[in-house]
Amino acid sequence: MTGRDVTAAFAAALVDEWARSGVTDAVIAPGSRSAPLSLALARDGRLRVFVVVDERSAAFRALGLGLATGRPAVLVCTSGTAAANFHPAVVEAAYARVPLLVCTADRPPELRDTGAGQAIDQTRLYGDAPRWFCDPGAPVDEPGSGPTWRALACRAFAEAMGPPAGPVHLNLPFREPLLPTGEPYTDAPGRADGQPWTRSTVGTRAPRPADVARVAELVRAHPRGLLVAGWGALVTPATGARFAAAAGWPVLADPVSQLRCGDSAVSTYESLLRAPGFADAHRPDLVVRVGAALTSKVATAWLDPEVAQVSVDPDDAWLDPRHAAGERVAVDAEALLGAVAAALGAPPAGTREWFDDWLRLERDARAAIDAVLDAPREPCEGQVARDVAAALPPGSTLVVASSVPVRALEWCMAPREGLRILANRGANGIDGFVSTVIGVAHGGRGPTVGLSGDLSFLHDANGLNGEHRLPDGASATLVVLDNDGGGIFSYLPPSELAEFEELFATPQHLDLVDVARAHGANAERIDDARKLVEVLASPAPSSTGVRVFVVPLDRHASVARHREIWDAVAAVVRDRG
Repeated sequence: MTGRDVTAAFAAALVDEWARSGVTDAVIAPGSRSAPLSLALARDGRLRVFVVVDERSAAFRALGLGLATGRPAVLVCTSGTAAANFHPAVVEAAYARVPLLVCTADRPPELRDTGAGQAIDQTRLYGDAPRWFCDPGAPVDEPGSGPTWRALACRAFAEAMGPPAGPVHLNLPFREPLLPTGEPYTDAPGRADGQPWTRSTVGTRAPRPADVARVAELVRAHPRGLLVAGWGALVTPATGARFAAAAGWPVLADPVSQLRCGDSAVSTYESLLRAPGFADAHRPDLVVRVGAALTSKVATAWLDPEVAQVSVDPDDAWLDPRHAAGERVAVDAEALLGAVAAALGAPPAGTREWFDDWLRLERDARAAIDAVLDAPREPCEGQVARDVAAALPPGSTLVVASSVPVRALEWCMAPREGLRILANRGANGIDGFVSTVIGVAHGGRGPTVGLSGDLSFLHDANGLNGEHRLPDGASATLVVLDNDGGGIFSYLPPSELAEFEELFATPQHLDLVDVARAHGANAERIDDARKLVEVLASPAPSSTGVRVFVVPLDRHASVARHREIWDAVAAVVRDRG
């Protein structure tokens, strides 16, 4: 024994460096082997600490915090299968570029592969998903330990922030005693000025003049063009609008791109592209793409390799599932579009007719869609998605689940300002959604609403467990589209199979209001779409905890209503000639 507490000192040094670097939140899944780090986080006082019993829910809570704030949350668990339960959120963070500091406690080397309890091989447990993996070994008291520990914490933070942002995995073996011994800490002081041991400054990928000139030249030469924006576009609405105005191009924006707003936005493209003749008549000569592909398979198939396309991504990612991009520009999209807009000045000749035609069709198709959705019948997915997006006050955040909800929003949401829309679109899974929403709510300052399907809600009902004291001005609400099963499959070929209900729809026949209440949430069933709009327009204060509104839907009726929408828009296109 050295007479000094090396384990507690190591954990305290990590936490101190993360607080100095700007980390504000930690999520702990309780356990014994992780006690040194859990206690250091709880006793430091500078980080908010959330304790979540279910490891998968804890991981998605931390993911939601990172999604909302752009800063990594510290995620802690004990050794063994607890660490394996983090894997889905680590994968989502990797593909969605969300910063996350994953700290898995481990047995020391002498207890691995010996039959010791809760000892599994945690080396690179998450494969290639983390931006960085490090197992520093059990902390030891030796000269130079302090700077080594502090540099480790700073590098972990920097690697999580990127670019590209993503998860970092620190596998931390701890020897007993796991609780503070009362002995003095091993000497590991931080910098006297309160700054991190190592501050990392990352430059942006600013476009070169040649990049701006090349894209501006292409835009001038192709008046029949489109700006297409998917998740991860990283372009502000103001810059998107300036580019669209200077290019004379419409904007096809997935709601999760943050660019479905303003006078250039076309929100009805999914229905328009299903109308006979429209796709061929409105095929663009050039597309500038920011972010990932659109959620719509119809739109993505339409933008095939025969359409000239420029893909812009600052992280040099290949977000191109159709292998359609003829050019890739690895620069900051915000800076590039702004510079190109300035270089263009006025729209190139020949764009007015193209632009006006798209916007006239958008107006008429929007009216046709709304007429179908507003008919006095039972609610459908698209109606609820449209109404939720329209009803939320400015400054709200809408978190939308994968499967039907994100598609219903893309199909039916009208352009609007002042709403941030988030989703787990990295890996597109339904898991961890409730916890993601609650994490986003804790990371924000305004109303947060999650739009979920029933299976996505049930998949993470554990995320409701515990007391949720949200920041002042924040609230968390879940709107659950209860179509009693996997509604997305009703739009797909498996719906024709005899085994459809058993193998694909998988109805659970549960009362979701009772499920939510059993997990401590305030829940009620809402059958009237107008009442849903009323309650969402006046969000509850944070003191009410998490609210759950269950909206019963009929899967078959919803599919029929959406087909009515497509027929109505096809009639608009046909009447326009």
